[in-house]
Amino acid sequence: MSRFGNFGHRLYTGEVGFDFVGRRKLWVIISGVILLAAVLGLGLRGLNLGIEFKGGQIYTITKPGISVSQAQTAADKITGDNTPLVQSAKSSKGEQITIQISTGEKKSTQEMVNGLSTELGVPAGSISTQEIGASWGKDISQKALYGLIAFMILVTLYLAVAFEWRLAVGALVALLHDLVITVGVYALLGFSVTSGTVIGFLTVLGYSLYDTVVVFDGLKDATKSLGSQTRLNYSDAANRSLNSTLVRSVNTTILALLPVAALLFIGGGLLGAGTLNDISLALFVGLSAGAYSSICVATPLVAWLKEKQPENIALAKKVALRKAADAKAEAAGLTVAKDDDPQDVDEDDEGNIPVGSGSGTVTSTGVRRQPTNRSRSDRRSTGRRK
Repeated sequence: MSRFGNFGHRLYTGEVGFDFVGRRKLWVIISGVILLAAVLGLGLRGLNLGIEFKGGQIYTITKPGISVSQAQTAADKITGDNTPLVQSAKSSKGEQITIQISTGEKKSTQEMVNGLSTELGVPAGSISTQEIGASWGKDISQKALYGLIAFMILVTLYLAVAFEWRLAVGALVALLHDLVITVGVYALLGFSVTSGTVIGFLTVLGYSLYDTVVVFDGLKDATKSLGSQTRLNYSDAANRSLNSTLVRSVNTTILALLPVAALLFIGGGLLGAGTLNDISLALFVGLSAGAYSSICVATPLVAWLKEKQPENIALAKKVALRKAADAKAEAAGLTVAKDDDPQDVDEDDEGNIPVGSGSGTVTSTGVRRQPTNRSRSDRRSTGRRK
């Protein structure tokens, strides 16, 4: 077995573990800093909306030998800034260069065609134009918002029925956490928001929900019989459940990020296929944030909410008493049995757990167990021999 596989097995069996739930304040600070940066980016810079949302013109040039950098330089010179978006694409007519100019550039279509023809040395007739109105982007944004609202409502209902409302709250907070971070990164980096970006946002929400539901399913199994023992409180059980699914979450995230990273860094960065950046950046940031939020945001929040329940408050007191009894027994030099799944605990009338003294085996409840003395009549039938 490999080292990582052996480590994963030890996490699953509880031999080792990270205290994710106990460090909830640290996760709150980290998430707070990231969310603050995202909100500041949205407030100060805003989103760089693509031509689908602002309206404008698309100029397509079909001529071999023209590079993206040449077309970008020509478009920047004509408009007087660097806002035009230049991309390369392939079609049945060969390699094409597309130049997107928003309506805010104040350049007429004829001015742009003549300028591109002069700067790039191509006939004006070989430059095709396409007008895009801002109403299309408005309709897309409105439909995406309606879809997002419907998605959130359905998610809430499903989690409330399949689990309970506290877990639904945790999942919704994680979803909003991932969405705000992804949108904030787009604002900070200045990437263009297109229809592909919207698809990436919705895909991120689906993946984040999937990862959270898998973690919650393990949490549900780990806490279904929590009241029958006094070794773990709810936070302890939640943390053990997280550690048992940690390797699965990490493996799933890495396998999902590898092809997305190839699209983003190789396809969009090295090969210059700018259209891949629209969706790949949203997926890359969203998948990373989703893995983080399902482990460090959703579950610690659920544990905090569950600890407010009366039965879990009472359980926490019993667990604290048991730990104190174990510590007292160990201090007295007694052997404390580490049973894996204790089902009972000896308590007095006031709910205290006594500690045995003298020789013998002391259980993890701190009570010295002695074999029960039975009489001869208890061990043998009283029937007459024949």
